Amino acid sequence: MILVADSGSTKCDWILIDQSNTHHRTNTMGFNPFFHSTEFILEKIQENEIFQNYKSEVKEIYFYGAGCSSADRKIILERALSQFFTSAVKIDVDHDLTGAVLATTPYTPGISCILGTGSNSCFFDGKNINEHVPALGYILGDEGSGSYFGKILLADWLYHRMPSELYSEFQDKYELTKEGIFDAIHRKKHPNVYLASFMPFVSDHKDHPYMKDMVYQGLAKFINIHVWCYDNFREVPINFVGSIAYYFRDVLEEVATNHRFTIGKIEKKPIFQLVEYHLNNQEQTI
Repeated sequence: MILVADSGSTKCDWILIDQSNTHHRTNTMGFNPFFHSTEFILEKIQENEIFQNYKSEVKEIYFYGAGCSSADRKIILERALSQFFTSAVKIDVDHDLTGAVLATTPYTPGISCILGTGSNSCFFDGKNINEHVPALGYILGDEGSGSYFGKILLADWLYHRMPSELYSEFQDKYELTKEGIFDAIHRKKHPNVYLASFMPFVSDHKDHPYMKDMVYQGLAKFINIHVWCYDNFREVPINFVGSIAYYFRDVLEEVATNHRFTIGKIEKKPIFQLVEYHLNNQEQTI
C-alpha cells in the first residue's frame, strides 16, 4: 500500500492506494515542521481512524509539505511517520514546491507557484528545481496568499479603512474585537492559519471593487516578486496550485494578460496529480 500526502499550513490531504487500486482519502490538520514537533505530529496521526485501520499495510510513503525544505526539518516528519507506520520500507519527505512541480509539470520545464495559506515559487528545468526568491513566511512575505490578504483585511478593519457596507458584516460574521485579533495573532498557535481563515469572506464578496482591487494588487505583487525573478518567465508556462489560485482564477488570468505571461495548469489540490505521478512511476508493487 502506498500513502501520498500533500500538506499546507492549514490542511493535509492524504490518499492511500491498496493492491486493488482502491483509493482511501482522509484529511488532517496541516503539519509544518517549523511549528510542530515529531511528538505532536505523531499524536495527531494516531487519532486518525483510517491510519489506524491500514497502518500495518503501508509500505511506501510520499509526503510533500510546507516547511520541509531542509534535512533537519524533514527528519521531524520522517520520525513521526516511521514511528507510526512501522511496516513502511520507504518514507520520502519533501518540500511542497517539489509536490507543486510533480503535480503540474513533472517532465517538462516550467514555473510552479503555490498560492494557498502561504505562497512560493520555483523553476523546474526538466531535471532540477531552482528557487530564486526565498519564501519569507507570513510576517515578511507570502505575497498573494490567504495569510497575506487576511492581514490586509484585519488592518483595514482596525483602521476603519474597509468600506462601510463590508465593515459591519465582516465584524459580525467573525465576532471581531481588537483584543481578540491581537490574541489570535500574538498569543495563540498558527496565526498564519488564522489570518487565512478570512478568505471565505473575500470569496463571498469577490465582485466588490474593494475586494477585486485587493486581490488583483496582491496577486500582481506575487508575480512581480516570485515570477519576474525568472528571466524566462514569458517562455514557459506558469503553473499554480492552491485554493487562492483556484478560487480567484479570473483575477489571476487578468494579471497574466496585463503582465504578458502564459498560465499553464491551476490545481486546487495537487494530491490527485501526486498520486497519479507515483502510480505511474512505481519502483515496487503496492
